[in-house]
Amino acid sequence: MKEKLIDLKEVPLKNNCPECYSRDGLRLTFKQKLTENSFIKSITPEIHQVLECKTCGTIIYPVRWTNDIERVVTYHTKALKPRNRSTHLKKTSWLIITLIILLAIAATGFTFYL
Repeated sequence: MKEKLIDLKEVPLKNNCPECYSRDGLRLTFKQKLTENSFIKSITPEIHQVLECKTCGTIIYPVRWTNDIERVVTYHTKALKPRNRSTHLKKTSWLIITLIILLAIAATGFTFYL
């Protein structure tokens, strides 16, 4: 099963970076988890958030967040509208379902002729 993250929203923050103290580099990115295998493709309700400074190139983990950063992240988390949870069947699933239905019809038709 393949898992990947799809970007939902990227927000530039005007807070100071805890590493380089730049005010222009912080970017908060929200990503939603997508799972996929050969039969289904599913969007899960699981949301990941990444805070990264583009100036110094570091990922800022929640341990290093200041109170101001935490408040801004909480605000944007509440304002986020994730994609609805969904599951889609792929062609192989539809082929298997169709084959099973055809076999069931053939089996019931065969029993009527006996």
